[in-house]
Amino acid sequence: MVQEQTKARFIGCGLLATVVFLTACSPNAPTSAISGAKSEGVSIQEASLKYLEIESVGSSKAALGGVVPGRVAFRPQAMAAIGTPMAARVLSVDVRPGEVVKAGAPLITLQSADVAAARSALAQAEARAAAAEDLLRRQNEMVKKGVGLDVERFGAETAAREARAELDRAGRAVALIGGGSGDRFVLRAPASGVVLAIRANVGAIVSPGGDALVDVGDPSKLWVVADIPESEVGGIVSGQLADVRVPGADAHFEAAVDGVGQVVDGEQRRLPIYLALKGEVRKLSPGMLAEVRLNAAGEIGLSLPSTAVLIKDGSRRVVYVQRPDGKFEARVVRTGVSREGRVTILEGLQSGEKVVVRGALLLDSEAEQLL
Repeated sequence: MVQEQTKARFIGCGLLATVVFLTACSPNAPTSAISGAKSEGVSIQEASLKYLEIESVGSSKAALGGVVPGRVAFRPQAMAAIGTPMAARVLSVDVRPGEVVKAGAPLITLQSADVAAARSALAQAEARAAAAEDLLRRQNEMVKKGVGLDVERFGAETAAREARAELDRAGRAVALIGGGSGDRFVLRAPASGVVLAIRANVGAIVSPGGDALVDVGDPSKLWVVADIPESEVGGIVSGQLADVRVPGADAHFEAAVDGVGQVVDGEQRRLPIYLALKGEVRKLSPGMLAEVRLNAAGEIGLSLPSTAVLIKDGSRRVVYVQRPDGKFEARVVRTGVSREGRVTILEGLQSGEKVVVRGALLLDSEAEQLL
């Protein structure tokens, strides 16, 4: 029994010695080139210094991002979606996709019993209003002559007000369907433009609140929507200049940032920006792909190459600063926008400090590289 225990201790010590030896020889082991606690700084062997690149923190000027993808789109005020105000049946489609139309041009002719009822109600309301106004006029004349009663005049005024209100309601209902008579009405273009889409077939029953039957857009009111990484949005301001290339139209444009979206795409981590184009845009079509380069350079403050920043514990941004004694100290920083491979440092560093910009993972094997 004693011999077996002694043998077990011997084997255990051998395994422990083997683990220690392998750890010391492993190229991934932090103790191979590093020694010292974080609070005292990290030392690295002289032979490993050649794998580090160190740079002094400073400010720089850089253009944003480079080329980012974009697309040509209608401005919101350039689109009109026309639907039916009442349940109806499509009698005819009077336009075709791509057709240029002027304001007031007929688009679709429909038939509806509700339209006939609305027009009839308007005619009745007009008649009642006329009768009520005539009665009120006569009561006023009788009161002036001293042969009328105030209570009767008051009743006539009340009836006239009610008739006017009913006439106004009926008029608004008919205004939605436009002029005409009977049970037919015509949907017309609210503004000049191009017919983009038609979603109506002859004989189909259509209802209010459903999909638009016709889309009309003004081809002279276009802009470009570009998708910017969320890390760069902080450096974008309204009016900032840009160059836009639309390969499909073989065209280049000067542009300016007209607005910045407020919702980040959850998958792509990008935010839309809207650019107003300068020059003639009629040869462009909505949906065309564009290439956008924000070309206004500006001071971005303290910055480092993105490779200098490590991620600790999934969220903390850390850089390694070389101290005057030659040791390296982990420093938590707050980063800003990324521009052309460099990242803005908002907090945690001062100008002139020396930071490891390449090879920092040799100092901290538990960290991850900021992409």
